Amino acid sequence: MNARSVRGAVAVAASLCALVALSACTVRPDTGAEDVSGAPAQAKNLKVGWSTTSLTTAWMRQTLATLQGDVDRLRSAGKVGSFQAFDADGDTPRQIAQIRAMIRQTYDVILVDAGSPTALDPVLEEAVASGITVVAFDALPTSPVVLKVGTDRWAWGSMLAQWLVDAVGGRGDIIAMTGPAATAGDDERWAGAAAVFARHPGIRVVKTVHSPYSAAPAARAFASAYAEHPDIRGVFALGGTLSAAALRTLAGEGGRLVPVAGENYNGFLKLWRSKRAEGFSARATAQPAYLSVVALEAAVAQREGVKVPAAIDVPLPEITDDNLDAYAEPGAPDDTYPVDALPQARIDQLIGRSTGPAQG
Repeated sequence: MNARSVRGAVAVAASLCALVALSACTVRPDTGAEDVSGAPAQAKNLKVGWSTTSLTTAWMRQTLATLQGDVDRLRSAGKVGSFQAFDADGDTPRQIAQIRAMIRQTYDVILVDAGSPTALDPVLEEAVASGITVVAFDALPTSPVVLKVGTDRWAWGSMLAQWLVDAVGGRGDIIAMTGPAATAGDDERWAGAAAVFARHPGIRVVKTVHSPYSAAPAARAFASAYAEHPDIRGVFALGGTLSAAALRTLAGEGGRLVPVAGENYNGFLKLWRSKRAEGFSARATAQPAYLSVVALEAAVAQREGVKVPAAIDVPLPEITDDNLDAYAEPGAPDDTYPVDALPQARIDQLIGRSTGPAQG
């Protein structure tokens, strides 16, 4: 898998997928796939399905493209025979029906990005009971029988919040930007941030803005909050479009730039890069698309008899003023999420295939 060819891969994925009916994207097995002698029978020509709540967002399309790269690699090694992605279009009953269809069609592996933390549990447990290897990533179900691959959302919030506290010298008013109210992932990230802010009484969150993860409404929401509180010393944002909207507003208000904590949305990274010479400073992390690769590798490893951890915590990337140039992609669309690939040695360590020290 190319470490930084996300843009091209996204285009490939878009051409592969015509989201109709069950919104399935099928990758057919190569007839000339190499046989891997000595591999366990259950780890050959695996029938793999991915059930996701939506394939419409840029992050999901990038995830599909990233996953596709690993599918191709494993297919050439004879481990994966076919791959199909199902888009539930935000409909939990549809996602349940699609998973149940995969059970009937005797898939070997089901990857899942859950639209509900609890509603999918019974059908996923049915899949496991039928002998299917089930691995969830990103948005996780609560069932204890499903392998899980994710990041520490609390750590996401606390890491960025601590950076912002340090950047403003431990004192001052800040505006916080989150997604729509009661978003589970946001709630966990905000809890991590709130714990940090609570330890620093000199920091005051003067406004919490809830906005869709979309550039135009986020810009309007931040502009309104900023008009009420023009003397803020920093911005804490839980998403890349939110941080980009805040920075664009600040840059248009006479150039009074304050530190912004955000995400690896390319529109934010590019604007951050353009303003760095003016003394602007920011920090970002990511929900990396390669979570899907770790999930697939974990499923294959378990089919091969590896004792895979029940919960795999993938480290969060950290984008700083110093390493920003390695991430920002000036020639790419704003609506992409640049991130380096995770080295295979690190994946092997995470999934229990290797117990030695990982590189990268």
